Order: sequence, then structure tokens, then C-alpha cells
Amino acid sequence: MPPESPAATTPIEQLEQALLKKLERGDIELPLLPQVASQVMALTSDPSADAAKLSSLIHQDQALAAHVLRIANSPAYMPRSPVASLQHAVAMLGINLLSEIAFTTSLKAGAFQVPGHEDTVKQLWRHSLASGAFAKEVARTRRVNVESAFLCGLLHGIGKPVVLRTAATVAREQQIQADTPMFHIVIDGYHSRVGCLIAKKWSLPKQVVEVIQYYGDYDHATSSRQECMLTCVADRLATHILAPDVMPEEQLRDHPVFAELNLYPNDIDQLVAGKDKVLAMVNAMNL
Repeated sequence: MPPESPAATTPIEQLEQALLKKLERGDIELPLLPQVASQVMALTSDPSADAAKLSSLIHQDQALAAHVLRIANSPAYMPRSPVASLQHAVAMLGINLLSEIAFTTSLKAGAFQVPGHEDTVKQLWRHSLASGAFAKEVARTRRVNVESAFLCGLLHGIGKPVVLRTAATVAREQQIQADTPMFHIVIDGYHSRVGCLIAKKWSLPKQVVEVIQYYGDYDHATSSRQECMLTCVADRLATHILAPDVMPEEQLRDHPVFAELNLYPNDIDQLVAGKDKVLAMVNAMNL
């Protein structure tokens, strides 16, 4: 009797195996941190930085400057009068908020691009924005660093568009019949691993690296457990407001992370009640 031939692998198994091989070979194309985003990050950690330096930096990229002014004039930031210049934007919003807008805008142009998968990328980007916005609100409630919390929330899923792009390329090259649900499976399974590679390449702050790896498994975090828990909350809130059928409110609240962060039911009420503010920010930044 001839030996039985092995069962044919399913398309998702083929996709995962090919993706794993690329990871093991170090054959994943990682995006560069956009130059302006890198410079803005350096500027915000420089105690001698001022509004003039930030304005000058943004002015170097006319497209970015136009985006920043449009966002500064959006309902999310509710200017009392039209913001006509970057100097005016700094005066109205402050250097921290303008840095946040400039960093986020330049990041979108550099990392969140996967031709042929625009709808999925848009969902990933909106989730990142909402997570960043909610992370700030949770940080205010817990009285911890708001700027660091925003960065953790915004970047916790930075590996997702890269996994999507890599998986889409593999599927095309190997003629694997992959659909959107399959791509979401590999995104969920591998984005933390790829995100950590990106974080190290970009020299992101250590708490961001740990958040990328452990926000969904914060008990294994070492030095940044609080940031991981905070980002876990922000991620759940973002899913709730953007996809309430996936994360209904009862499921949102039914997680030990809220108690571990000393967030009480009324704190959760306030966070959920702030969804319009978060959605306004998401829509303003949704370039």
C-alpha cells in the first residue's frame, strides 16, 4: 500500500507558514519612521524646544503644514476663530497638542499605506487614532503622563498594516486564495511581533515597545505594566465605539483591567460618554 499523502494545508495555514518563514529569515520590509515624525519626537523630548522650532519644522513640508492647519480648524479642536498660520495654531493649541497632530499626520503618510487594501487600512488607522485619544482620557483620569499615553495608544498596533502588506504580497506571489477575514487572523496573530521590530528600528521609547508586546497580556509586562493596562483599556474603548457589534458595552466592562487600574464604574461611564469627543478627533485626523 502506498503511504497516505499528507492532507492539503488550508489557505490560512499556507499564509501563516509563509509569513513565519519571512519572519524567521528577517525578510519583513519594515517602514521607515517619516523624517518629520522623527524630528517632532526628538523636539518634544528636548527641554529647550519652543514653538518657533516646531513651526519651522512643520513648514519644511508644505503638505504637512496644510494638513496641520486643516486639523487645527476642525470641530475636534473648536478654535474660537479661524487658525490662519502655524504660529497661531501653536498659540491656540499649545506645543504638545500641535506636536501630536504633526507626528500623527506624518505617521499616516509613512506607515499606513497598503495598496489594494484601503478599507482595511482605514479601519486600522481609525482604531489607532481612537486608541490614542482614549489613552489620553484614561491617563487624565489616572493622573499620569498624557503625552506618553497617547503615543502608546496610537502605536500599539503599528505592526498591523505591515503584517497586512506582507501577507497580501505573500498571497499574491504564492497564489493563495486569501480573503479579508484571513488577513485579520494573521494581523491579530503577528502584529505584536512585527510591531516590536518596527519599534526597535524607530528607537521608540521603551514603554511603547513594551506596550506593543504586552498590552493584551499585561501580566507579563515588566517595567511598563501600568502603560500596558492603560493601553488595553484604550484599545477596548476604541473597539467599542468603532465596532459596537464586536465589543458591546457589557463585554467592554467585563474585564479585570478596569479594577486593576482602579477605574470605577463611574470612571468607565465618563470615558464612554466622551466618545463624541474621540470620534471628532478621529474624523479630523482621518486623512
